[in-house]
Amino acid sequence: MSVATEKMIAEVDGPIGWMIFNNPSRRNAISVEMWRAVPDVLDRFEHDPAIRVIVLRGAGDKAFVSGLDISQFEEEFASSQSAAGLEELSARANQRIQMSTKPTIAMINGFCIGAGVQIAANCDIRIAADTATLAITAAKLGLGYPVPSLKRLIDMVGPSYAKEIFFTGRQFSAGEAERMGLVNRVTPAAELESYVRDTCAAIAGNAPLTIRAIKQTVHELQALSSDIELAACERLMQACLDSADYAEGRRAFGERRKPVFTGR
Repeated sequence: MSVATEKMIAEVDGPIGWMIFNNPSRRNAISVEMWRAVPDVLDRFEHDPAIRVIVLRGAGDKAFVSGLDISQFEEEFASSQSAAGLEELSARANQRIQMSTKPTIAMINGFCIGAGVQIAANCDIRIAADTATLAITAAKLGLGYPVPSLKRLIDMVGPSYAKEIFFTGRQFSAGEAERMGLVNRVTPAAELESYVRDTCAAIAGNAPLTIRAIKQTVHELQALSSDIELAACERLMQACLDSADYAEGRRAFGERRKPVFTGR
């Protein structure tokens, strides 16, 4: 198995399935094509009995995933209505990562921004280079954020750190991310791949049924408890996409200037 699509590469190396976000000219910013490819790649990996662990990484050493591909903003993100299809693709891909029957590791090198953090958070384990930077910049653009992914983040770092991440929108170093619980381990950049491979070897040598049972049980114990509150939160997030602030955030981002938000 080699290339799944031009921008999403699937490779098999012994017990490891590598899913590689391949958009280096845009620091591996994720596109519609890449969102669509995620479930297909995972399906193929899960049906291969030789694969014991799946690693998600970015092409090159500049970024894991640097966010959404802004070249698609006006076409795919102009309002809540036009964004609905893409939001569904994103939700399906992230849920598919989280619900993978095999262990998943995010190998984070360079920038891990916005959708990159969302993808990494839905993996079971996050291992980062000491040069990595992580951020969620939704508030800089006027974007909402998927409620299940927010819940996932809170489960990892707690409500206070989750608020700091979103309220400030700033970039955190790998060391800060480790202290918050956003990543499991930080290693020197030159040793990142070898550390990940060693972790994969340890997982691959253990009992798959035990690992699968633990993974599924942890997921069930962390499940959202109230559909009523969830629906209300989803409406608040959707309202962000219809706001004047969101239109201003998109324009400012494209024009490389600071946005002027009005709260409308």
